[in-house]
Amino acid sequence: MSPELSKKLAAAVDGMPAFPKSVQKILELTRDVNSTPKDLVQVIDKDPVVTVKVLRVVNSAYYSLPKQITSINHAVVYLGFNTIKNLALSIAAIGMLPASNAAGFDGQQYLIHSLSTAGIAKQLALRVADAEPMDCFIAGLLHDFGKVVFAQFMPEEFRQALQNSQLNQTSLHVALNELIGADHSVVGAMLVEKWRFPADLVETIRHQHTPELMDTPMIACVFAANQISKKLEFGFGGNACIDELPPSIVKRLGGSLDEVIVSLGDLSSVFEDARLFSKM
Repeated sequence: MSPELSKKLAAAVDGMPAFPKSVQKILELTRDVNSTPKDLVQVIDKDPVVTVKVLRVVNSAYYSLPKQITSINHAVVYLGFNTIKNLALSIAAIGMLPASNAAGFDGQQYLIHSLSTAGIAKQLALRVADAEPMDCFIAGLLHDFGKVVFAQFMPEEFRQALQNSQLNQTSLHVALNELIGADHSVVGAMLVEKWRFPADLVETIRHQHTPELMDTPMIACVFAANQISKKLEFGFGGNACIDELPPSIVKRLGGSLDEVIVSLGDLSSVFEDARLFSKM
């Protein structure tokens, strides 16, 4: 990557809106080794918007908890400090989606795709050794967030890349690399790293495409979930290009892309939940 391009991408990442004060406080807690779950609960409880949204997601079919969760304190007890922290940050990130953009990028369909990928990644994590289902959910939710940065701060280039990918029937990340010299995985990783998300999530976003694809439990779940979501046409996937699972992921998931889809059964509820959540 040239110094000029690196500077341009960094400026785009820095241009993203700041998180609300409550979410900035959550970020501060993540950097404080002495912070406790009680500190997190107190911060979220002071922001009624984040509280309502976190509870709505926690009580959705994505989490399939045995009982209704009625407070942030109960949510932390059931799902843990890190899950609720990352969920609050993810909800804040979704809240940054602009109502419109000059690139002609469909934010609603993007959200449905991201949420569907998140739900499927969580299901896949249940069958992959060393994969944490809630972490895979968050990674699936944010895997394409770099597209939002491009749509906002490099709209003309992004519009052209979208058109090129459709015209040439190539993956969007290939079209972006050819046109700009970097794709949304690079920008997305820069952004979540700035937001202080865990290193494995940053790694998953940065190395989610072939041939740079890395062999980790989280990447296996998110990569496969992304392809499944595209193949089943759950929201905007960027284009119709679907990658088969590489041998390392086939080994982790126990089958090819089609075999994994069959093994998951009816995923319509995941899509419906994503559609409802996207309107939140």
